[in-house]
Amino acid sequence: MAYWKIEPCTVADGPALAHNNVSAFWEDPTWILSWPNITQEFLIEQSVKRQPRNLLRDREKTRHQKAVDPATGAIVGYARWILPSGHFTAEDGSPEWAEAQVADVSDDEKKQFKGLAESAWWNGRSGLDRLDDKNVEIMNSILAEKPYIKLAYLAVHPENKGKGIGTALVESGIRHANKIRLPIFVMAFKAGRGVYTRLGFKEVNRNIEDDSQYGGAGEYGAYFMIYDLPETTPETG
Repeated sequence: MAYWKIEPCTVADGPALAHNNVSAFWEDPTWILSWPNITQEFLIEQSVKRQPRNLLRDREKTRHQKAVDPATGAIVGYARWILPSGHFTAEDGSPEWAEAQVADVSDDEKKQFKGLAESAWWNGRSGLDRLDDKNVEIMNSILAEKPYIKLAYLAVHPENKGKGIGTALVESGIRHANKIRLPIFVMAFKAGRGVYTRLGFKEVNRNIEDDSQYGGAGEYGAYFMIYDLPETTPETG
């Protein structure tokens, strides 16, 4: 298996991330229902405009990682993590998980990125978001139980699937979760369940919706999964 470098993202990664992320989700049969009569290329162009602002949003709690092919320098995968309230700062006062935090930019650059994002066309099909109403309810109930690091986004370009990229990104999050002693939550979809299961995540709930009214195949599944921390002993720490 190839070795993938896991690095923090920067605003300069926007075009590569847009290409990776839209291409990955374009393979999802329910996600693409939001974009009837829209080409993948057009949506990538619009995503490019949105990425810098997205990467800078909620910097205090959000962490972004990219998987990089060390031979070519190309971005081959992406993960977004959300730290729970009360866990944004390390004991020494520095940002928690600072190595995965996007570097800040000037106010002028933020204003520029805001205008660029607002110029993007991102008007998905109305009504389809109702499929996630129950998912949001279940997710919020789990996250209210105790603090979790939330894996909010995982994307690997279809050309790079099966190469261990998603695994490498999730393993990076697991290492930090073990370091700061917080479990991980993810709302997984069918394509990613295998990765999470192999890495020790356990399914705690699921919700299957019928998307046929929107032209789907009839099954839109969300799987709510938890990575619990291994128990420690005085011998193991």
